[in-house]
Amino acid sequence: MSTSESALAGAVSRWPRRYTVVGLCFLAVFVCYIDRVNISVAALAMQEEFGWNETTKGYVLSSFFIGYMLFMAPSGWIANRIGGRIVLGLAVLWWSLFTLITPAAAFVSLPLLIIARIAMGCGEAAMFPAAYNIYGRWVLPAERSRAVSLLISGIPLGTLFALTTTGWIIARYGWPAVFYVFGATGFVWTAVWFFQIRNSPADDAKVSPAELALLQQQTTEHDEKPPVPWRKLLSSPAVWALFINHFCSNWVLYMLLAWLPSYFRGQLGLSIANAGLYSAAPWLTMFVVGILAGWFADGMVKRGISITAVRKIMQTIGLLGSALFMLLARDVDSPTTAMLLMCGALGAASFTWSGFVPNHLDIAPRYADVLMGITNTAGTVPGIIGVALTGWLVDATGTYSAAFTLVAAINVFGALVWLAFATGERVID
Repeated sequence: MSTSESALAGAVSRWPRRYTVVGLCFLAVFVCYIDRVNISVAALAMQEEFGWNETTKGYVLSSFFIGYMLFMAPSGWIANRIGGRIVLGLAVLWWSLFTLITPAAAFVSLPLLIIARIAMGCGEAAMFPAAYNIYGRWVLPAERSRAVSLLISGIPLGTLFALTTTGWIIARYGWPAVFYVFGATGFVWTAVWFFQIRNSPADDAKVSPAELALLQQQTTEHDEKPPVPWRKLLSSPAVWALFINHFCSNWVLYMLLAWLPSYFRGQLGLSIANAGLYSAAPWLTMFVVGILAGWFADGMVKRGISITAVRKIMQTIGLLGSALFMLLARDVDSPTTAMLLMCGALGAASFTWSGFVPNHLDIAPRYADVLMGITNTAGTVPGIIGVALTGWLVDATGTYSAAFTLVAAINVFGALVWLAFATGERVID
């Protein structure tokens, strides 16, 4: 072996190729959420320019989730059939294009803006099903909590970045510039993705023989494409527990993604820039706590605690902890106190990243992409109903108290279902 070949072999052994795959998937989620969240701050300026009330703004913010929900299950099936690499790459390209054209659509008409947001949602629907297809081949079972936590951490980190930069960009360049800058980022990611990543470890020349041997069993399993066992999937209590908990866990996530800047702006009287900054701290908390919780969960598995127990512990902490902080936040009139309580709510919610989120890979690893498409369809409903209902409740009551109480009740229901029916054992072969 030449000196250069020896150096390459050493580099591969020091940095497993699967880490690069996981890292780029994380960056895809980051791009996904900067593109999704920027409108929650930009909508404050758009509302002033176009004269929207809170209900109309709620329709604009929730319209994205119509496309997101409609294409979720089909994207999981497509990823299962043709592989996550192509699906994810084309999805990022698609949603980045519709991010770029959002300002043009808004200036033409409100209906065209809503159509553009729905189309963008169709692209982002493929993000997680495609990533789960890739993870099924590239992530070892003992690394699932950490790998999935890193993937999901792109949500708060992308949100944090969007919230801290969007207000500044709007102040200096106007709200349309936000969509141009963030949309262009996706085109850069797509070029890197198609250049660097292969669908399977067996097709990647940069994978070392030792790493390929580790991944061989799940690679072979995922390269087989038997018919999807729909009846078995849809009749399993564990799948329904996952279905319900994806819905419950996402209610607080999507409500705060869409409305947190408006909460600090409208109820607590902050400027647009400060509303974005105050909204950023809870997402930073979610990012840090979620990563630590993933390490903690994998550590419990290594110490011999059953995967079922780990998933139930983490999910219950996430839902009940978040519910408690949302109840405490009702009728708070101090921006600092509100920010700290929102840090607690989202920090607690991040424990669910090691609860229901990796459970798709636990109970049906071969069909985790399809299962993610199914459960995330339910998980998208809060983005439509919850985001729009929050706007209506705020218009009707003048405060966010009723919306926060509703979140807490939904979380408690999800925790009870999870404790009764969830499992970490494989139920679909």
